[in-house]
Amino acid sequence: MKSHQLKVYNTLSRQKEEFQPINPPFLGMYVCGPTVYGDAHLGHGRPAVTFDTVNRYLTHLGFRVRYVRNITDVGHLTGDADEGEDKIAKKAKLEQLEPMEVAQQYTDTYHRDMALLNTWKPSIEPRATGHIPEQIALVEAILNEGLAYEVNGSVYFDVLKYNNTYKYGKLSGRVLDELISGSRDLDGQGEKRNSVDFALWKNAAPEHLMKWESPWGVGFPGWHLECTAMSSKYLGTQFDIHGGGMDLMFPHHECEIAQGNACNHRDPAKYWMHNNMITINGQKMGKSLGNFITLQELFTGNHKLLEQAYSPMTIRYFMLTAHYRSTLDFSNEALKAAQKGYKKIINGLRIARLLEYTPNPEISPDQEQIKQVESSITAAYRAMDDDFNTAQAIGHLFNLLKKINSIFTGQLSSAALGEEVFRKMKDTFITFVVDILGLIEEKSDVQNSMLNLLLKLYGEAKTARDYAKVDEIRAGLKEMGFVVKDMKDKIDWAYEE
Repeated sequence: MKSHQLKVYNTLSRQKEEFQPINPPFLGMYVCGPTVYGDAHLGHGRPAVTFDTVNRYLTHLGFRVRYVRNITDVGHLTGDADEGEDKIAKKAKLEQLEPMEVAQQYTDTYHRDMALLNTWKPSIEPRATGHIPEQIALVEAILNEGLAYEVNGSVYFDVLKYNNTYKYGKLSGRVLDELISGSRDLDGQGEKRNSVDFALWKNAAPEHLMKWESPWGVGFPGWHLECTAMSSKYLGTQFDIHGGGMDLMFPHHECEIAQGNACNHRDPAKYWMHNNMITINGQKMGKSLGNFITLQELFTGNHKLLEQAYSPMTIRYFMLTAHYRSTLDFSNEALKAAQKGYKKIINGLRIARLLEYTPNPEISPDQEQIKQVESSITAAYRAMDDDFNTAQAIGHLFNLLKKINSIFTGQLSSAALGEEVFRKMKDTFITFVVDILGLIEEKSDVQNSMLNLLLKLYGEAKTARDYAKVDEIRAGLKEMGFVVKDMKDKIDWAYEE
């Protein structure tokens, strides 16, 4: 493994900690995936890109990552509480489908959108409905510990009794007394001993579509239970990283910690990482505000708030230009700026792949240039080692890009860097862009063939001094987002920035 002083902000301790995996080089990471009852939106995209980048960087450092991201296809009720209708079952009724048809449809579209964002597939992607026996076993274990109680076929976690031994609220900072005094009895919560208790297993009404046999009668698992069951099955009772959006910190992740301690007498994860929220033009995203944007609407531009379509890589790049723990505001102005930045990076990637070292005995190594390159490389890694700061890392990549462009245009000789530093600069830039940040060129083989043909025709027209044809081809390419680069010894193209 590469030697790095990686630091991770741990929500549990509220500070950056030196990253020390439980059993290196093996590393377990669990991230809460989507509840599949609708198309993936920006709120799904940010954690997917965030933890994909974490996975990529940890893999780059030499860790063998087992990345588990679940699919919630049962138990997540409307309102995110213990009462109401199952979100997937509700959608199934509206569309007159089986619940599993709804779950499959939106799991498929989620996978499509994640592929477009160039996220790696998780090592394991378990579904809640595929782990009902494990969830029932967990409920039995918590009951045996005396930290849960059964009422009318439902089983609830006894938060007050748990709090006598452990601290409920340590992740989110919620104070239990305040939670109790600030809550009020809601309809349907009368069977709970306390309003802060949460469901481990719910008794199913006859009309409930998704239900299973259990020792307490026919019912279905609570939303929080599934993640404890699946994370412990595939990663053990304690693993390295648990990730998710900040909105899941309470109650979902808080309840996971309680369940883990109740069953296994230990916190389920060593490091808790949470990406911050997104806003649209400064407002929280919500359907009632009319600013709810799905990923497909972003990719196609088919939304009233969007002035144009934004490609998946533009969206990925935009997300990476902010630290994952900072709020990210989507606006047309910010996305257009990201589009330009992405094109600069990809133009640089094309050039870096083409560049070759050219020895020149007349040019001595320039120590100042070498120092600048090595400093940028060190700084890029230092940024990633500082809680995966992609925003700062990208800034240092642009410093390397200036050197790459200078060599390409002949302003700087590769010999001035020396072969070792030149290759290190080239390899680092490509590795960061492709392997760590996960940015790829959005150009098909058909486009590539078309560009080569048009440049050939452009060159022929230029040789024949048919300047009308030259201007026509140049204008046509510009309309498609490409610019012609007339160079001393060749003709090339670049993405218009």
